[in-house]
Amino acid sequence: MTVTATRTYLEMRNASQLRPSPLPGDAIVVHVDDPAPSFWRYLYSEVGREYRWTDRLGWTDEEIAAYLADPAIDLWILKAGEATAGYFELRRHPDEAIEIAYFGLLPDFVGRGLGKGLLSAAVSEAWRAGASRVWLHTSSLDHHAALPNYLARGFTIFKRETYEVT
Repeated sequence: MTVTATRTYLEMRNASQLRPSPLPGDAIVVHVDDPAPSFWRYLYSEVGREYRWTDRLGWTDEEIAAYLADPAIDLWILKAGEATAGYFELRRHPDEAIEIAYFGLLPDFVGRGLGKGLLSAAVSEAWRAGASRVWLHTSSLDHHAALPNYLARGFTIFKRETYEVT
C-alpha cells in the first residue's frame, strides 16, 4: 500500500531562538564515541519502527561503520537511569549548518516527557559545536508530537513537500 506523506523542514538561525526544556529526573544525554554498528542499528530500527524508517535497514555492518566513522557525524544517546531511552544524530554540512539527522525515543519511553528535553539537548549540542544554523525535517508519519515539539522549542518551518511511501 502506498501512503502520501508530508515532509516538513524546520530551522533555527540563531541560538537565541531555542526555547529549552530540561530533561526530567535522572535523564542525561551522553556522546557515544565509536558506536558499534549493532548498537546503531538497534537505535535506528527500534526508534523508527512505528514511523516507517526503512531507508537504512538494509545497511551492512561495514556500511554502518563507514558512515559512523565520518567526522561529520556525531551520535548521542539519552539515558534514563541505566536504560537507553532515545538518541539523536548530528550531521555537519559543508556550510557549517548542523542537521539533527535522526532523533527519537525508544517505544517504552514515549509519552514520558523526555522528547522536549532530548530535543533541547540536541539543539544545544549543535550550537555548542559551532553551527551556522540548526535544521531538521520531520514527516507526517512521525509521532504526532514531533512537529509541535519542534515548533515549541523555537524551530520555524522553511519548506514542505509531499512524497510517497510504500
